[in-house]
Amino acid sequence: MPDAGRILLVGGGNMGAAMLAGWLDKGIDPKSVTVVDPRVGEALRPLVEERGVRHVESVPAENFDVVVLAVKPQMMGEALGPLRAALGDATLVISVAAGTTIATIEAGIGEHAVVRAMPNTPALIGRGITGAFANARVDAAGRALADTLLAASGPVEWVDREELIDAVTGVSGSGPAYVFHLAECLAEAGVAAGLPADLAMRLARHTVAGAGELMIRSSETPEKLRRNVTSPNGTTQAALDVLMAEDGLAPLMQRAVLAARDRAAALAKE
Repeated sequence: MPDAGRILLVGGGNMGAAMLAGWLDKGIDPKSVTVVDPRVGEALRPLVEERGVRHVESVPAENFDVVVLAVKPQMMGEALGPLRAALGDATLVISVAAGTTIATIEAGIGEHAVVRAMPNTPALIGRGITGAFANARVDAAGRALADTLLAASGPVEWVDREELIDAVTGVSGSGPAYVFHLAECLAEAGVAAGLPADLAMRLARHTVAGAGELMIRSSETPEKLRRNVTSPNGTTQAALDVLMAEDGLAPLMQRAVLAARDRAAALAKE
């Protein structure tokens, strides 16, 4: 990883700590990172105590090259005011707070180069994916730096309109919860079919995880992979006839994603 200069990470919770761990694993010098958080939580503790990352309870009056905002959306207003003390004219600001627009960030800190990003929770194991949007003040070097820092937790996909970040939130930001719920439902269906609950859950977890890994490793589309395991008039076809019915999974998933997208947009107005 290229030298990112001095980095201030505001928020050392699960997501912030996951991003930080990714940076350190990719070669960022722990001494170049300062984390602001009122306390050292379990996710952050080993990075501070074992890897030497600096922890402070409030924003220091020092200029940083990159500031990463990893606080909850409802805490953003409180976080932005003190942040001015850490910003120079060339500081790159990266926000991973859901529903927090660039306009909201700039209202708190003034006009700066800002990247708004939406990672997801598989970043905790380095298997996330992030959608990102850069405002007009982010130059090519700033975008490349943001891409590098965000990519430490998984691939980065850039969008050309900020409002599309809300759609990214609906698909991948909130998406892991949909997959976890799928595993829950699959296990419950297994119990209804006569399996012991613990066995049904093991089967569901490994099926969902294995299918996901197969999609990542394969060059085939999900549609082609689905067809590959579906024999005409077989057991999988019988199940898919239910899931692919007119009132089946596709319209339900569309409603779910649109609900998440619309809620993300509404958060920006609260």
